[in-house]
Amino acid sequence: MDAHVTLRVDGEERSLTVDTRTSLLDALRDRLGVTSPKKGCDHGQCGSCTVLLDGRRVVSCLALTVSHDGAEVTTAAGLPGPDGRLHPLQQAFWDHDAFQCGYCTPGQLCSAAGMLEEADAGRPSHATADLDPAARTPLTDDEIRERMSGNICRCGAYVNIVAAIREVGDVSEVTER
Repeated sequence: MDAHVTLRVDGEERSLTVDTRTSLLDALRDRLGVTSPKKGCDHGQCGSCTVLLDGRRVVSCLALTVSHDGAEVTTAAGLPGPDGRLHPLQQAFWDHDAFQCGYCTPGQLCSAAGMLEEADAGRPSHATADLDPAARTPLTDDEIRERMSGNICRCGAYVNIVAAIREVGDVSEVTER
């Protein structure tokens, strides 16, 4: 059975007809030609397909397209601002050499953007020491690693990924005070 769906992908409204079993990842890549999210495991375990769906990070291989009609989808390609300048996370990944082969990088970037929003909103992780929602969780390396644990990098660029995220997280902490 087919369904007509409209998505706003990286700021552009896109309409398509999909089989009701089509994952958001397959709709983006195969039907819309949006290749930023990568197909890794296709089981929600590697994080290479992570996108922001209505501002929250999701592994798009596990999301059914028909369940998100009218949704806003942001991929790593949609992170830069309208002026075309790199998103602060993209710049930090570049500056810290937080990618090697680059396959996981789009998912890492979207997950990091979502993670920073979650931390800013006061949502705790398993590593969060103070569960008081009024207390801002400091983005320690342990906190970042825990929040990014669903994203795998086969090349092992984790140290640089954590450093890039910490840099951007530190900047957001300074600007909020």
